[in-house]
Amino acid sequence: MSLVTITINNKQLQVEQGTTILQAAKLLEINIPTLCHLNLHDGVENKPGSCRVCMVEVEGRRNLAPACTTPVSEGMVVKTNSIKAIKARRTVVELLLSDHPQDCLLCEKNTNCELQTLAADMGIREIKYKGEMSTYPKDTSSASIERNLDKCILCRRCETVCSEIQTVSVLSAVNRGFETVISPAFGMPMVDTNCTFCGQCVSVCPTGALTEVNNTSKVWDALNDKDKFVVVQTAPAVRAALGEEFGIEIGKAVTGKMVASLRSLGFDKIFDTDFAADLTIMEEATELMGRIQNGGRLPMLTSCCPGWINFFEHEFADLLDVPSSCKSPQQMFGAIAKSYYAEKMNIDPKNLVVVSVMPCLAKKYEAAREEMNNDVDVVISTRELAKMIKEAGIDFNSLDNEEFDSILGESTGAGVIFGVTGGVMEAALRTAYEWITGEKLDDVEFTVIRGLDGIREATIKIKDMEVKAAIASGLGNARTLLNKIRNGEANYQIIEIMACPGGCIDGGGQPYIHGNYDILSKRANALYEEDRNKPIRKSHENPAIIKLYEEYLGKPNSEKAHKLLHTHYTCREC
Repeated sequence: MSLVTITINNKQLQVEQGTTILQAAKLLEINIPTLCHLNLHDGVENKPGSCRVCMVEVEGRRNLAPACTTPVSEGMVVKTNSIKAIKARRTVVELLLSDHPQDCLLCEKNTNCELQTLAADMGIREIKYKGEMSTYPKDTSSASIERNLDKCILCRRCETVCSEIQTVSVLSAVNRGFETVISPAFGMPMVDTNCTFCGQCVSVCPTGALTEVNNTSKVWDALNDKDKFVVVQTAPAVRAALGEEFGIEIGKAVTGKMVASLRSLGFDKIFDTDFAADLTIMEEATELMGRIQNGGRLPMLTSCCPGWINFFEHEFADLLDVPSSCKSPQQMFGAIAKSYYAEKMNIDPKNLVVVSVMPCLAKKYEAAREEMNNDVDVVISTRELAKMIKEAGIDFNSLDNEEFDSILGESTGAGVIFGVTGGVMEAALRTAYEWITGEKLDDVEFTVIRGLDGIREATIKIKDMEVKAAIASGLGNARTLLNKIRNGEANYQIIEIMACPGGCIDGGGQPYIHGNYDILSKRANALYEEDRNKPIRKSHENPAIIKLYEEYLGKPNSEKAHKLLHTHYTCREC
């Protein structure tokens, strides 16, 4: 493309034609505030130009221009910090605040609200404009996500991520003018839509219009109930991001400090979802081998992610026999905790409370599914755990590293990489290779399937067998693969799907990254590093898993294992 020369705040540079003023300013490290603009996954930008916070002065133009939607032109001279532009931005923010609830101290997004930060940066200390305010009932219909339209600023980020990245298209603009809202069609409650509860809308919302259902009070109640034995499990991706909430370097796993903080909070036992991830591999790899050897339905799709499970139940119900029947690691853990562990420790399952710390908001929905038998009682997000630690006055950074409890805390490197896209596939291949060949796998890292690209394909040779695999992260990419299966165009044995781009490391309950997706590769590397540091890196070599089968389950896919660890799926549109 041709280059044009422009000047921004007396600094000259050349950029490609078609570049916006906002993009050009970033190249000069000039900050132009904005609320509606955000870089999303896969190069998608949310830039409706609706908030008008990014107004700048362009020489020769009478009116100010929105930097996020105005393309540069040859010789353009821009002032981002002129008095005229600054006053315009202040007025826009003051108008937004005039139709916004003034309950910042009580808001779930307090200190994480971009509108709050922007108002503070602009020195706004009063509401200058008074008038009618929008008032809508809150949508608390689901177990995962709450919607408060009173706090919506019509940035449309949620609409873009839901429609263009996830292709679910639950949210869109409804009505016109002052009556405009971003809502499901006909104002339907979220629970009655085809929402997958992946939480990506919550991740990108700049205010408290979209938040997770806060379950911390339920956890505090359980911890304070002397009649309850409260155990907690932590998903692999949590340890790769929790430290960010306490100023720890991005990409540093804080497993030991996380365990110590949970023990300080008062949990009776601290366990690792990675244990259940190893268990999942035992069941899933057995199921895959059975399908391959017995002419079963192929490809087999992994079933660890409740967001994508909800997605195909709504939109691909004709493929209900394709996914593995395995429960997710979260639910497998709950089932084993309330059966095997309860029996072993002589605890009445009615008095055993299982709490999950998950990077994912769909896990809250999953635990509430009827077929899951209340095996998991309470699910909180990574952010909610951080809030509890701060509420308890625990100095997270000064904690010593502590170990998970036994007998549900032992895990392998295969279990920890479940938190990143491709990890479930890689863990399964480590076990399947040795089971199929009867030979020891020395190089356990299947780097060919690693990466953060939305769709990846690979052929893995296992002795005389070629296993054709595909990985998709992000529901839009999942749709592409599922359509190939539906149309008979796919030739794979196994497909891994995760609802969130990048996998659980970018789950809807993780610390907010505000469009900085470089953070995801650092979180992924934290999990791969922990995998490399594990003495055992194959799920089937986990001594605690071996003991579980010997003492209780018999063998993978046994009648007892199937009853406890497998599930079924339901057409949600039938």
